Amino acid sequence: MASINPVQFIQQTRAEIAKVVWPTRREVLLTTVMVFIMAALTALFFALVDLLIRFGLTGILDYFG
Repeated sequence: MASINPVQFIQQTRAEIAKVVWPTRREVLLTTVMVFIMAALTALFFALVDLLIRFGLTGILDYFG
């Protein structure tokens, strides 16, 4: 096994962290708003699908029952 030097590890970690490109406040705000919009649209879609399935099954059961 390779010997791990703690000082070298910390230096390498800091070097990698320095390479990270952090998003701006505006980018974070826009992506957050987009996530909420997409979540609302997805919820609306599945609510409509649920209503259609319920309507269809109710119609079928009423017809045969």
